[in-house]
Amino acid sequence: MKQPKIFTIEEAEHTLPLVRRVVRDLTLEYPRWRAAVAHYEVISGKARAEDGETDDLIQAREAVMMHANRINAFLDELEQVGCLFKGFENGLVDFYALREDRLVYLCWMLGEDHIAFWHEVDAGFGGRQPVDAALLPEPTR
Repeated sequence: MKQPKIFTIEEAEHTLPLVRRVVRDLTLEYPRWRAAVAHYEVISGKARAEDGETDDLIQAREAVMMHANRINAFLDELEQVGCLFKGFENGLVDFYALREDRLVYLCWMLGEDHIAFWHEVDAGFGGRQPVDAALLPEPTR
């Protein structure tokens, strides 16, 4: 199993311009994929096996695959950054971080300007807490 990238808050913040763009693209592409799947299901539900795959059915299947491939490419981009995508509806992203020597998530959501929350790895979105001194860098002297 691959070791997760551990971010400081500054490192996670530094990724936000790219992460924000990719997550925005994901949240736009996801409903397109869902619509393409629904269209394919309608067309395939009317199809008869003896007629084979019609041009409309082929086009609908290819549209589903095109949107799915775009989504996968966006998810791969986020994986390369080292963050975890957690939700199409809200555009949730978590970054592994250390807080008092234990693994936690820095938590960001599309629409937020900065990373201002964290939560325990097993707590989820409902356990979000404001970033505090335990996650901030030590002041330089």
